[in-house]
Amino acid sequence: MLADLLTERTVRVGVEARDWQEVVDIAGRLLLEDGSIEPSYIDAMREVIQSLGPYVVIAPGVALLHGRPQHGVKRICMSLVVLKTPVKFGHPENDPVTLAFALGGVDERSHLDALAQLATLLSDEDAASRLRSAQTVEEVLEIIRSFDHAAGPDATT
Repeated sequence: MLADLLTERTVRVGVEARDWQEVVDIAGRLLLEDGSIEPSYIDAMREVIQSLGPYVVIAPGVALLHGRPQHGVKRICMSLVVLKTPVKFGHPENDPVTLAFALGGVDERSHLDALAQLATLLSDEDAASRLRSAQTVEEVLEIIRSFDHAAGPDATT
């Protein structure tokens, strides 16, 4: 499923961003341009951080940007922004962020398989390190494809 969601259209590498707000804008814009979300979902992702704090920084160097499905998600979607220069989100232990994933689900459950696959991918230290150092979109996509292939079809069940 990750290989279906993270594509040439929804992955960017070597991205420069001034702050976390710009990271949210870039990750959200990829989903907007892909037709997966409404502009309101970008605002919703930003609002989550403004109101609840930087809990979206789920692991050292990794942010999982998201909002509520009713705030403009058209279909299950994910984008990935690999930052050239890490960006602080304000998390006391997991800052700064190098990998920013934006996730959208159409309901409370439909995106859980993708989330589980992402967690498995990020728990593989070699794969996560290779993602952080990727220089091209194709390199990122190959890491994801090879991980999906190695994990097999029952990886999330």
